[in-house]
Amino acid sequence: MRGKPLCMELYPLLFSSCRIPGPKHDYVAHYGNSRRSPTHITVVRNYQFFQLEVYNSDGSRMTESQIHSQLHRIRSQSWKTDKEPMGILTSEHRHTWGEAYNRLLRDKLNQESVRMIETGLFSLCLDSPVMRISDEKYASRKAAQILHGGGTYSNSGNRWFDKTLQFVVGEDGSWGLLYEQATAEGPPIANLLHHILEYCEKPDPKRAPLVPLPMPKKLYFHIDRDIKRDIEQAKQNLDILINDLDVHVFNFKKFGKELPKEHNMSPNSFIQVAVQLSYYRVHNEVCPACDIASQRMFRGGRTEYIRSPTNQALKFILAFDDLTVSREAKLELLREAVDAYSELTAQALRGYGIDRHLLGLKLQAIEEGRSIPKIFMDTAYGLATHWKLRTGQVPTNTDSVMCFGPLVPDGYAVCYNPQADHVHFAVTAFNCCEDTNAETMARTLKETLCDLQELLQPTV
Repeated sequence: MRGKPLCMELYPLLFSSCRIPGPKHDYVAHYGNSRRSPTHITVVRNYQFFQLEVYNSDGSRMTESQIHSQLHRIRSQSWKTDKEPMGILTSEHRHTWGEAYNRLLRDKLNQESVRMIETGLFSLCLDSPVMRISDEKYASRKAAQILHGGGTYSNSGNRWFDKTLQFVVGEDGSWGLLYEQATAEGPPIANLLHHILEYCEKPDPKRAPLVPLPMPKKLYFHIDRDIKRDIEQAKQNLDILINDLDVHVFNFKKFGKELPKEHNMSPNSFIQVAVQLSYYRVHNEVCPACDIASQRMFRGGRTEYIRSPTNQALKFILAFDDLTVSREAKLELLREAVDAYSELTAQALRGYGIDRHLLGLKLQAIEEGRSIPKIFMDTAYGLATHWKLRTGQVPTNTDSVMCFGPLVPDGYAVCYNPQADHVHFAVTAFNCCEDTNAETMARTLKETLCDLQELLQPTV
């Protein structure tokens, strides 16, 4: 990236890994680098989990036709929906799930089944179709479907939310990938998707060895009264969460990253300024906002926040809808705002961000039993880290949409994927907050982008 090598340690960690709930905090378990690395994936359909070996006994990987016939076997074994959706437990509050996890693992059968899910290379979720209400809303529904499964009466029981990688394939042909943030990161996931799509274009047609395949193994659970109660509680809580999240996905087709490039502006910085202006137009204020910068120029690096609001952005935002300001002045202010943001990005990529550093100091104080430094108790620090706008660019070689939920109850998340002549956006907000509305924010963002295009390329 930018001519510098990146740390590649994340890639092997994507497979055979899982987040494990603990009594006080979680940990991430990796099973891929043991002497006997796992050779299976977990397939979930109608809330039923199956262990599917994807390597032959001689160590060679199974061919597409072998895997296809095994998936057919799983399909024919899972017509009925399991009464108890075990996967729903993983959506619970971490503390509650931690306690339920301990209860679950007291039983040997449960222990073996959970262990199979946790150690598998990844999970494959075979979902029932998403209701197609209208073409316009279909993309948003699909995104929500991948993210949380659509609720307890839909496909949420087909997930194990702690698993690092879950490929979701719907009966209607829709598909996506759900990843767990503790282990995985946007750009490596985007590269993985790109690799998969390239492989699909030019598959490796191996001849299937003429060996009988073992039957995929169904994973069973022993559900006592306590676990049944845990599942019922988790179902209620998950449906409340899902009904609260508003997801709005759209493809902005007027222009893509080529337009800002033609005017010597960074596409990401340009979109960031547009998102901030949109927020101001909806809420009449500038809010604490963050963008994600990769720290993979450093070994073991993950992410850092870029604090998006700048004085230059504020000047531009206040001037843009002011009719007394000339077009030339607005253009100059836009350029200054975009350049300031590009400079901030460069600093964050070089490791000069502040948020991970401060978080580290705060956690160290807690860990060593010291009193927390006063800065972390300061009102200004509280306000400055109440991220009402969490944004993220996931530039990929694929025409994909990525989405995640807001960081705070009264906030938004805006994720985008800029392509040459269009940009995919996903805007999310919580319904419980009367002030925010994902659809209003998305509509304003579209209008703002069109206004900025008019500023750069005025129509005669």
